[in-house]
Amino acid sequence: MDVSRLGAFVNKGTTPAARPGNAQYRVAETPSGILNSIGLENPGATEVARKYGKAWAELGVAVIVNVAGYSVDDYVFVVHEMTGTPGVVAYEINVSCPNVKGGMLFGCDPDLAAEVTRAVKAETDLPVIVKLTPNAPDVVAVARACEEAGADALTAINTVLGMRIDTRRRRPILGTGSGGLSGPAIRPIAVHITYQVAQAVSIPIIGAGGVTNAQDALEFLMAGASSVQVGTATFADPLAPLKVIEGLAAYVKEHSLASIRDVIGVALPAPED
Repeated sequence: MDVSRLGAFVNKGTTPAARPGNAQYRVAETPSGILNSIGLENPGATEVARKYGKAWAELGVAVIVNVAGYSVDDYVFVVHEMTGTPGVVAYEINVSCPNVKGGMLFGCDPDLAAEVTRAVKAETDLPVIVKLTPNAPDVVAVARACEEAGADALTAINTVLGMRIDTRRRRPILGTGSGGLSGPAIRPIAVHITYQVAQAVSIPIIGAGGVTNAQDALEFLMAGASSVQVGTATFADPLAPLKVIEGLAAYVKEHSLASIRDVIGVALPAPED
């Protein structure tokens, strides 16, 4: 794979200290997606920087570090530890984590999400992207709060809560019971949230959720996203991101566009005079 053709890689969620992850089972297939409850398994920020920084530099890839934590200080610590790591070009803040002070997800409360955003912005000069959770009561309010707090961009969306039951065992399949649903099943939800958020903020939106081909990517772009992420599709086809790029290039040529940017937001309502 020619990684230079990709805009950037988003790494796995990185926390201050190493995490072993959740108990088995962690993954369950669904007819049109995957449920996962990995539990943010990772070696911790210091080790991620040490272990992977050199490899990222050698590959020449741009890396967006996905930052997770259970307090504002956790997020700041990860960014501090990753500062100066070769290849790192931005931080994506995973606000789908529970705040240890009250248990509420950072991304479900506009004030908490804004607090994390401001703290991370104060720690780095690199762009800060906030990954929105679709499980928030008011995603648009969270998006606005993050923009006001200084976020440079937003990712829409993180996984949707879901569950599968093993009917033989009469128990949930995942060890934690519920997990995050990703893949084509959530694409209509993700496109809808992108469409809503794009009308409420002026910063770029990265569309994420079930992108498997260029047509999927076009839906996000037309709904107001400036770029897209490809995740679950790579399990079945590691070359899926490149195929999306090739498909978008073909669309530009077929429709005689100057650039794929010409379709960004075309499905949004016309602005009122």
